[in-house]
Amino acid sequence: MPSSEQALKRHLAKLRQCTACPQMFGPPVTGEAVVSPVMLIGQAPGNKEIEVHRPFAWTAGKTLFGWFAQIGLEETDFRRSVYMAAVCRCFPGKNPKGGDRVPSQDEIHHCARWLKKEVEMLQPALLIPVGKLAINQIMPVDKLQTVIGKKHRHCYHGLETDVIPLPHPSGASTWHRTEPGKTLLQKALRQIKQHSAWKSLLHT
Repeated sequence: MPSSEQALKRHLAKLRQCTACPQMFGPPVTGEAVVSPVMLIGQAPGNKEIEVHRPFAWTAGKTLFGWFAQIGLEETDFRRSVYMAAVCRCFPGKNPKGGDRVPSQDEIHHCARWLKKEVEMLQPALLIPVGKLAINQIMPVDKLQTVIGKKHRHCYHGLETDVIPLPHPSGASTWHRTEPGKTLLQKALRQIKQHSAWKSLLHT
């Protein structure tokens, strides 16, 4: 059985105190303590998310929540219905060559213990990894078109569950706005919409 909301709140309180990665900028960003059958796994917060203490709070978030609105959940409803996690919870900083720095393997490893605990606590029936970094934690991915638009079954942190990946909604990426990405994104959203775990959120 999934853990209680109070247990999840205690977990998140501990997570927000984490200082394991000296090159990261905190404090750690978390979603709400939502006991949900659906877990979204992002990559890492940006500098704006660190300021407002909410995942997907800026431009990419507007795109992401626009996608979910198409299949029945507006942003407010999504945030209170879906557990929002991430590969890393702190801002990695900027890459001198542009964009945000990709977290190191050590940083990913340090943060994985929080994600593992959340999977154990919630036992999600559906995982939605967003972006290549997040997808790669669950399954190997070379090109997005090989995994987007399909429902996969994988064992993740000891839990066998359904996985429906999405591309990252970054404005810097053209993948989800050009073919074949545009069509594959819509296929993925239809897969999510048809999933029993997602349907259960629409009736609560």
